[in-house]
This record gives sequence, C-alpha cells and structure tokens, in this order.
Amino acid sequence: MGTSTAYGGPGGGTPLVPSWLGGADDGDASPASADTGAGPDGQPPADGAAPPVPTNRPPIPKTADPQRFSGARNSFTRFAGSGGSDRSSLGRAISRYVSRSAGGARQAAQRMGASRGAGARFFGFLADAQARGVREALRTLDLESLAGRPIAEIFVGLADYICPGAGTVDEGIAREAYIETIIELASEGLTDLITFTPDQMQTVFELYATHAIEARICNDIGTKAVTMPADAQAAYRVEQQLRDFIRGGVSDALTRARTESPNLAPERIQSFVDAVYESTFAILQILGDAEANQ
Repeated sequence: MGTSTAYGGPGGGTPLVPSWLGGADDGDASPASADTGAGPDGQPPADGAAPPVPTNRPPIPKTADPQRFSGARNSFTRFAGSGGSDRSSLGRAISRYVSRSAGGARQAAQRMGASRGAGARFFGFLADAQARGVREALRTLDLESLAGRPIAEIFVGLADYICPGAGTVDEGIAREAYIETIIELASEGLTDLITFTPDQMQTVFELYATHAIEARICNDIGTKAVTMPADAQAAYRVEQQLRDFIRGGVSDALTRARTESPNLAPERIQSFVDAVYESTFAILQILGDAEANQ
C-alpha cells in the first residue's frame, strides 16, 4: 500500500522462495567431467541402458501449492470490505499469510531478500553515525558533502547505497520502503541525525521494516485482487490498521533482539537484521491468531 508496487500477485506455481534469492551451489565440475553415463563420443551406452541423472546440477525448486495465497487473500478482502472494522479477518489474513502462503516465519523472512540486505546497510549506517559521528560515517561512503544537510536530504543521498537495485519486484519493494521511511521522518519527530538516540535509531529501522513487510504481503496477496473501500476514509483506516499491526510485530521483535544483543559488532548486523525479520513474522502469526480468535 502507500507507494508500494501493485500487481496481481505471484503465480500459483511460483516456488515459496525463488531460487534467485539464494545462490545454489552448482559445484565446480565442468560439463566434461559430469557423470552423464555417455560414451566418449557423447552417445548413450551401448547396452541401451538409460544414463544416470547428473549429480552436479542445482535442484529444481518444488512447485508450491497454487492455492496457497487464497486463504490470506479472502480474509484480507473481508477485512478491507468491512472498512477496517473486521479485525478478526485482518488477524486471519496475516496468520494465514505467514503459516500457509509463505510456509512459516523463516520462509517468509527469506522472501525479504533485498529488504534484508537494504535493512542491514541502513542499520549499519545508523549505528556507524551514532558511534563515530555523521560526518565520519558519510566520509566512509564518499558522501561527506552531505554532512550538515537536513536528515531527509542525507537519506535521499544514501538511497543508491542502501537500495542499489530496483529492477525486480523484490528490489522495488526495498527501495519504496526506504522512500516511505524518509517521508515519515518528520511526522515521527526525527529531524536531527546528529542527536539520534538508540531509541530513535530503532524507530527509523521500525519504519523501514514495517513498510517493506507491508509491501511484500500486499504484493504476494495481490493488491489488484483485493477491492478497497470506495470511501477514502475507510480505505485509509484499512491501510493504517494493517501498517500498525505489522509495526507492532516489528517493534516487539526489534526490542527483543536489542535486549539479547545490546552491543552489536558491524560484522553481525546482517545476521541481526535477518533474525529480526524472522522473529517479526513469527510474532505476526501469533498476534494474527490471537486477533482471529477474539
């Protein structure tokens, strides 16, 4: 929602986690060394036996259940049709998305490939700015000219570093979530990067992860397949309740992670962010179940 990319949702046969989100280990065997069972001239064995299946090829991702999005989509359609009053349907939509559509919290987090990478770079920059100062953090990225500029201008200048690509839906989600975060800075009272506190740093990351997860869910469910209320106020309530619901999960996950890792070394930031996303989806499933059963 918001400026999130809208499309009809992934096809039913799309794997739960696309193969391009994680590189497969193809091995280092060349075609000539593969065990195909063929003779030296490339012909099948003389005895007519079928050649064995080569063992050095990457596995083909399993085709997912073509109906895995329907439960979450139907529940969210009911929630949207209620103008935001049917909280049970909202909870059911989120819970079903995590458990059935995505295949669990870990798989849901893995689907956030570009957003996890962008989130780690964003979090790393904020941590560096707090530890060494904004100018030094920018100098490391050859962006020292941004020092002293308003926070929104600094973040806009960091966009190509935080979100280097926008060619795929996944990369587009990461970039648009970043833009949405910049837009919300002033309304959250985040106006001076130099005086950022750890809690304000958490707020910025909360905003980013919330927008990224919201966009991922809406794109997966298929925003073109969900009819939003014609009334602008009702549509706003639907969008805001979904965002607040997701942000609650992000906040809980991030608070828990910060408690467990109060002093985070730079080399651990990516694993920290990955864990926050997975924990968020697990929390969202629990919160969704609780909402659905009220």
